[in-house]
Amino acid sequence: MTNNLPNETGFFGDFGGRFIPPQLNGIFEELKKEFKKEIQDPEFIKELEFYQKNYTGRPSEFYFAQKLSKQLGGAKIYLKREDMNHTGSHKINNVLGQALLAKRLGKKRIIAETGAGQHGVATATACALFDMECIVYMGEEDTRRQALNVFRMELLGAKVVPVTSGTRTLKDAVDVALGDLCENYENTYYMLGSAVGPDPYPQIVKYFQSVIGREAKQQCLEAEGRLPDYVMACVGGGSNAIGLFSPFYEDKDVKMVGVEPAGRGLDTADHAATLTLGTPGIIHGFKCKVIQDENGEPAPVYSISAGLDYPGVGPEHCFYQATGRAEYITATDDEAVNAFLTLSKVEGIIPAIESAHAVAGALKLAPTLDKDKIIVICLSGRGDKDVAEIARILEHK
Repeated sequence: MTNNLPNETGFFGDFGGRFIPPQLNGIFEELKKEFKKEIQDPEFIKELEFYQKNYTGRPSEFYFAQKLSKQLGGAKIYLKREDMNHTGSHKINNVLGQALLAKRLGKKRIIAETGAGQHGVATATACALFDMECIVYMGEEDTRRQALNVFRMELLGAKVVPVTSGTRTLKDAVDVALGDLCENYENTYYMLGSAVGPDPYPQIVKYFQSVIGREAKQQCLEAEGRLPDYVMACVGGGSNAIGLFSPFYEDKDVKMVGVEPAGRGLDTADHAATLTLGTPGIIHGFKCKVIQDENGEPAPVYSISAGLDYPGVGPEHCFYQATGRAEYITATDDEAVNAFLTLSKVEGIIPAIESAHAVAGALKLAPTLDKDKIIVICLSGRGDKDVAEIARILEHK
């Protein structure tokens, strides 16, 4: 692993752990034991690397955004092109690893939650590949915003279940998925999509996503002869960000910057800036910073991005913030849309609206830096899925 986090009980400092119904504890312990065993098994690693290379298309490209860098007049900007992976995002990295784990655990029924639909598509893809039953829970509001991904999941053989409770978004989809696991844990594997949830999921997802940062580190050394000055990624639950950040954890001169969704503004209730404005609490079986109401319950959150509107965040990000190892800033909906349009028009690359939040952060940072500085952005997904929604938004402006 790239650092020695978490500890044996799944805590990253004060955050993480496992707060779940007792009947599930044995299942999570079995998963933790299997995960630790498999990542030491050369055969497991060989199989994982085979699919990463031949199925996903790794290593992903490391692209110097020359025109964008010149236009901004400051730091050099490189894009880690996770959008070029099979299925169109970083999500496939984690899903392939977990699908191989599920196979070794003898589980043939896979359940998953999804927000923007990219994790759902990746899960449906892996289940098609490995002949597994696939059920994806998705908030009803997100099924509207991401209709293309719903069709893609169904095309791949998955059953997509719209969740009509609560705000009908990602948090509610996770609630229902965990309920399914409680009822069907004997034959079911929960394919958690972000670096959140009870121990050992944050560690598992970090491990499978850290391929992003390991590659970026090597690619930057090859391209520039040194490490970057900044690594940037959007943060909802935080899987693409932890995948980029964690291999740089020991490289203290590399600044890590996560970009959260400020939605319609931090001075409104319509945001999902959990690290910026949240307070410590328990959500979905783990401790992290949470956007909470006066009763300590997760409050409704909002973002233009279906993949970022989650009221919690990965515990390792909470630890990085608490210890000062990483900084977390925000981008509003308008800033994300502007970044979406800018990258499309300047570099001919249409980013996912989630990834556009990270680009928005770089649009602000790069002009303040000298031209010899280097920023690496994780372009976590492509924007095909968002084009119709962005068109609708621009039409109403």
